[in-house]
Amino acid sequence: MAPDVFYPAAGTASKAHCSSMQQYRQMHARSLEQPEQFWGQIAEQFHWEAPTKGKFFEFNFDIRKGPVFVRWMHQASTNICYNLLDLNIKKGLGDKVAFYWEGNDPEDYTRVTYKKLLEQVCKFANVLKSHGVDKGDRVAIYMPMVLELVVTMLACSRIGAVHSIVFGGFSADSLAERMHDCKAKILVTADGVWRGDKLLLLKEICDTALEKCSGLGHNVERCVVVSHLSRLSNAHSQKAPGQKSAAHTTPFTPGRDLWWDDEMKAAATFCYPTWVDAEDPLFMLYTSGSTGKPKGVLHTTAGYLLYAATTFKYVFDYHPGDVYWCTADIGWITGHTYVVYGPLANGATSVIFEGTPFYPHNGRYWEVIEKYKVNLFYTAPTAIRALMKFGNDPVKKFDMRSLRVLGSVGEPINPEAWLWYYRLVGQNKCSIVDTFWQTETGGHVLTPLPGCTPMKPGSATFPFFGVKAELLDESGKVIEGPGEGYLVFSRPWPGIMRTLFGNHDRFESTYFKRFPGYYCTGDGARRDEDGYLWVTGRMDDMLNVSGHLLSTAEVESALVEHPDVAEAAVVSHPHPVKGECLYCFITPNEGAPFTTALVAELRKKVREKIGPFASPEVVQHAPGLPKTRSGKIMRRVLRKVALNERDVGDISTLADEAIVDILFNNRPAEASKLHKAC
Repeated sequence: MAPDVFYPAAGTASKAHCSSMQQYRQMHARSLEQPEQFWGQIAEQFHWEAPTKGKFFEFNFDIRKGPVFVRWMHQASTNICYNLLDLNIKKGLGDKVAFYWEGNDPEDYTRVTYKKLLEQVCKFANVLKSHGVDKGDRVAIYMPMVLELVVTMLACSRIGAVHSIVFGGFSADSLAERMHDCKAKILVTADGVWRGDKLLLLKEICDTALEKCSGLGHNVERCVVVSHLSRLSNAHSQKAPGQKSAAHTTPFTPGRDLWWDDEMKAAATFCYPTWVDAEDPLFMLYTSGSTGKPKGVLHTTAGYLLYAATTFKYVFDYHPGDVYWCTADIGWITGHTYVVYGPLANGATSVIFEGTPFYPHNGRYWEVIEKYKVNLFYTAPTAIRALMKFGNDPVKKFDMRSLRVLGSVGEPINPEAWLWYYRLVGQNKCSIVDTFWQTETGGHVLTPLPGCTPMKPGSATFPFFGVKAELLDESGKVIEGPGEGYLVFSRPWPGIMRTLFGNHDRFESTYFKRFPGYYCTGDGARRDEDGYLWVTGRMDDMLNVSGHLLSTAEVESALVEHPDVAEAAVVSHPHPVKGECLYCFITPNEGAPFTTALVAELRKKVREKIGPFASPEVVQHAPGLPKTRSGKIMRRVLRKVALNERDVGDISTLADEAIVDILFNNRPAEASKLHKAC
């Protein structure tokens, strides 16, 4: 193997659930060859009100043979809330902390045990029932990272309702569109939330969304509001933008709006679980669609439970007593599976964090790790790179010795960020699990395992149990051995999506039409000589430069290796000779100037790392990048900037909309010359 391979620490390997590559290969083979026995054994850990009847597992991925479908544990019945709470309490975990809640301000924190969480869940389940919510009804949730969000999710699952969480940074239009599409019966929200020193008035956004939803033809019957701002520390008594003070008056519509606390006072603390079929819907989560209309990804009960529980256990190598922290917002799939369902299914203790990595100082993540003695930490490359630019000192101020496993999620992590994460945060002893998966997959599909997988910085390594990954060329032919192509899967695992809500035709055409017989991820990947898989990014983020297929992620990785570069984003631009060329946006580190010398060095670095054909045509200074509030770069905006097309579409989900005009005004002369030449 290449010298840039990092092996699991001996202490981690010796105690791991999967402690050698031989064991991994045996388990992976069994999960493919004997799926009923493999997953059936895992299912024995949980409660089933009725057993599987007929086939344990059946599917069709080939649209030429009929409708695409996936079924696991046919006609078995269970309740996921019962398995996450009641069952763990029966095992003696009632007084164990389920979640430590860490607020935006360090002075705001609390905790909840499994027993207390069940009590709160039952009470809110009864609240939902009292307002007519029944099995199969949809409940929209638009909330900050507060414990009531978890309570609402589990209350829905307890009575068989389907939750549809909309990330609390989305616009009123986006919320309205999603509520209308899923025909939500009730909306649950909060009055507002502080993100760093910025106040977001969520209820006001909800009021606009409810009005817009009504205009689309659907009326949401009730809106339950958590009074969150009133209970926060005095640290937030400062004046808020556009408000006389943080203690603003929340708009309230009698007959429709209900205060959470008022509803909970009269609710009973016991709610018998509704037993649902294995394939009954658990939740839907909207993800962006290429047509502009969001896709309502639908996940079902039994398979998702098995997969969330198993991936959490093995990918983070969870053991009783570990403290786990995933920094993702629950509004995204990572928060669903690896903040709520996966950890609770394993009886784990987790941290839920409301704030940002930079408030009130740039060492907040590391401070929280020290405070709760976190063992397993899961965050995004975007956050890692953003924190890197502040240097090593903020990390060194805090005790990181409790850490054993570090996770990465959301996009391929560039090797430089991987190494910083490994060497500084992990102190050269933590396994890094660089996970690849999607909203649609429900859980990890490519990932190292902490106790056994030799790690290559930037590689998602190998498939998880039950996952059979293939690489296909443009014609759909399987690529054997080393090579690069479309990343697809030839069979389902328990946690894969079952359909798009209300639109199975779109489900089939989006994921199964391009390559019949395969689930197409839309991502490209390459396999190296050791069999490791490297996800290269969305295939629409691939470029063909003078006949060379090139991923933007690969170029970005080379650019950020420069010591003066904090972040880089690359898009394609038409070229009169090459067909396509590279247009690069560069954010320098604090205090580092953007100069012609830097541009020359960056071009040289890309030529050296990838090849002369990959030399960037345009390198533009970007004081910031257009990012959503979850930290994801909105690349379609960058493509518009590169083409000097000011009609950028909806940018309401950007953390800072002003950056768009700054980027247009910063377009260099070479960009205009290129544009004219095309």
